[in-house]
Amino acid sequence: MKVKELISLIEKDYPLSFQESYDKSGGQIVFPESEITGVLITLDVREGIIKEAIAKNCNVVISHHPMFFKGINSIYETNETGKNAILAIQNNVSIYSMHTNFDNSWEGTNKILAEVLDLKNLEILLPFENALRKIVTFVPQSHVDVVREAIFKAGAGVIGNYDCCSYNVEGYGTFRANEDANPFVGEKGKIHKEPEVRIETIFPAYLESAVIESLLNAHPYEEVAYDIYPLTNKHYRAGTGIIGYLSEPMSKDAFLWYVKDKIGTKVLKYNNCTKQLIQKIALCTGSGSTFVNKAIQKNADAYITADVSYHYFADNNNILIIDAGHFETEIFFVKKIFDYLTKKNYNFAVQLSENCVNPVNYF
Repeated sequence: MKVKELISLIEKDYPLSFQESYDKSGGQIVFPESEITGVLITLDVREGIIKEAIAKNCNVVISHHPMFFKGINSIYETNETGKNAILAIQNNVSIYSMHTNFDNSWEGTNKILAEVLDLKNLEILLPFENALRKIVTFVPQSHVDVVREAIFKAGAGVIGNYDCCSYNVEGYGTFRANEDANPFVGEKGKIHKEPEVRIETIFPAYLESAVIESLLNAHPYEEVAYDIYPLTNKHYRAGTGIIGYLSEPMSKDAFLWYVKDKIGTKVLKYNNCTKQLIQKIALCTGSGSTFVNKAIQKNADAYITADVSYHYFADNNNILIIDAGHFETEIFFVKKIFDYLTKKNYNFAVQLSENCVNPVNYF
C-alpha cells in the first residue's frame, strides 16, 4: 500500500474537515508514492521517535500532535522542529497527524476517555453546526432499492444510533428526450411520464462528493435529477467533548480517586467545589478549559480536561473541575490507532512507539 492510499482511507473515517480552525492536522511530511514498510504510532513527534521509526523500518509515523502545529517559515537544523524535519526527509519518513479531527470524531479521544471512565448515555458536549446536508433524488421504481442502498453505502442515512434512514414518496416525473439523448425510458421527441420515488436522506457535509458519485453510478438515468440542501441541524456524532453519566452517583472524594485510578495519572488538580455527589460528567481531552461554561450549561457535576489555568479553578465552585493532565487524557489515542490499523490487516507492520513518554515530570 502507498502512503497516499493509507491517508485517503484514514481521512474517510477521520475527515480533516472536523479539525479546529487553528489546527494543522493531516500530512506534515509526506512521500505519497512510497510503499509503506511499517507504521509507528506516537502522541508527539520528537527526534527519538523518528530515529525509532528508522531503526524499525517504519517509513510512516502517525502522531496525535502535529509536528508543525505553530506553523513554519523556515527549517534550521539548530532547532528541534527543523532537526526533526530534516531527519525525516533524509530518511524518506512520512509524518501524518490526527489531532482535533480525531478528537472531534465520534470514535475519537473524548469517547475513548468516556469509555475508560465507564460513562453511559454518551452525547457530544458541543455538537458541530452547519455540518449536515440533505440529498433529494427521483428514481424509477425499478431501481429504488439499488439507488437507496448505494447512497447508504456512501455514508448517507445515519441519524444517531440508526442508519439506512430515508423518506420516500411515490409520484411521477415528466421529461422529453431530444435527438442527442439516450433515454433509459421513453421515446425521443415525446413527453414521457414515469412512475418514480422521491428519496431524501441526510449525510455529513464532508461526504457530499462520495454520496453524489454513488448516486450517479447507481442511477439508471442519463441525466440524474437531485438536490442538495444545507441543514442547520446539529451533528450529534461530531464536535467538541463528551458528556455522560456514571452508573451510580459518587461522593466527590470517591470520584477523584476513581478518575485518578482509571486514567492512571500521578496527580489530579481540582477546584473547591460545593457539590458533594457526582454523576453527570463532561470532559474534553487535552486543553479544554474554555469549555467549562458549556459543561455548566449542561448541568454537569464534574468537568475533566487538562491545562486548566488558575482563574478557571478560582472562579467556579458549582462544578468540580479536574485537570487530569494533557498527556494523560490523550495517550489513549496511541492504542486506538494501533487497533484501528491492525484490524484492517494491511500488509505492513503497525507498532507502538517505545519512546512515547510524558514530557511533563512530577516531583
